[in-house]
Amino acid sequence: MNRLTNTIRPYAWGSTTAIPELLGTAPTGEPQAELWMGAHPGAPSRIDRGQGPVPLDAVIDADPAAELGEAAVKRFGPRLPFLLKVLAAGAPLSVQVHPDLAQAKAGFADEEARGIPIDDPARNYKDANHKPEMLVALSPFDGLCGFRRPADAADLIDGLGVGALAPYADILRAHPEDKALREVLAAVLSAEPEATAATVTAASEAAARLAATDSPYAADYAAYAKAAHSFPGDRGIIAAMLLNYVRLQPGEALYLGAGVPHAYLDGLGVEIMANSDNVLRCGLTPKHIDVPELLRIVRFESGDPGVLRPEAGPDGEELYAAPIDEFRLSRYVLAPDATARALDPRTPQILLCTAGRAEVRGDDGDTLTLERGESAYVPAGERTTLTGEGTVFRATVAA
Repeated sequence: MNRLTNTIRPYAWGSTTAIPELLGTAPTGEPQAELWMGAHPGAPSRIDRGQGPVPLDAVIDADPAAELGEAAVKRFGPRLPFLLKVLAAGAPLSVQVHPDLAQAKAGFADEEARGIPIDDPARNYKDANHKPEMLVALSPFDGLCGFRRPADAADLIDGLGVGALAPYADILRAHPEDKALREVLAAVLSAEPEATAATVTAASEAAARLAATDSPYAADYAAYAKAAHSFPGDRGIIAAMLLNYVRLQPGEALYLGAGVPHAYLDGLGVEIMANSDNVLRCGLTPKHIDVPELLRIVRFESGDPGVLRPEAGPDGEELYAAPIDEFRLSRYVLAPDATARALDPRTPQILLCTAGRAEVRGDDGDTLTLERGESAYVPAGERTTLTGEGTVFRATVAA
């Protein structure tokens, strides 16, 4: 087992205080958006086995079977198939969607064949992998997840009292679900930004007013108004109104599969995802939006956001179940007088302490103490136990 030294990504939407508070460090005044834990080549964690710090991806590349286990290499390839993060949103992230595996492979191959540089801002597919993800709230966490029922979206839009939006509400009520959602999203994102700026501003101002009323959509309007403050005049505000607003309480989670439009708005959470950078954006961003490709990828289905709560196991492990094999996320809430928790050694794992203190003990008697915000990498085959008083998240793959 090895302590991880991790990189903080300073994206503009990041909170200036949440990650420093977790780590017990002084804020720099600059946004600190994501703390990455894993072997992603963009910002791999580093470990020290006596010869100085080495990137974790290089350690795994040198002997994938020893680090990941032969079964994981056979199933997922010679790379750690997940990336674990602490995500701290101080402003909204873009409304976005991820492709499924077949779409990612086809899209990546097509853009490669057309010679589009991998760093071209208009490129959609950075790799040939899908990007399912899960977020567990560490603080109250606001987000958007999946489409509302069309009739519900129409009522919310009508409630704003903005005449220019009435045609969208009419479409949402007049057509079957798939057609209604597709037609409205396409119309919003295809409209000229200059032509829609006044409508977006009027809708944003109305949402801000209605947030302080007894409207059944008051909390939703407040979330859209806050997003509009960060992206004034952005047509993505109207697109966002088609989505379910959800507030997670600490310990609650969202699973985001392929084709589901979503956005994180505010809060601190633990995020895990398959190792991919494939993102198609639908608004709340100055970045490229490929409307035709987006419409091909999005699943135009309404539904409940599906808030997840952990399922307690007999050994104290609380699992956040997800229909994906590339990652498996669970947590342990440790009590000082509890029996040591034995961790399944069959797969590689990353352990992250988010509260209190934990001790990771190996079969050889070596002990690694994790304070709040610290993390460790445990290779496959290494037997370890957890003790302490605090909360530890365990990221691994399906065995």
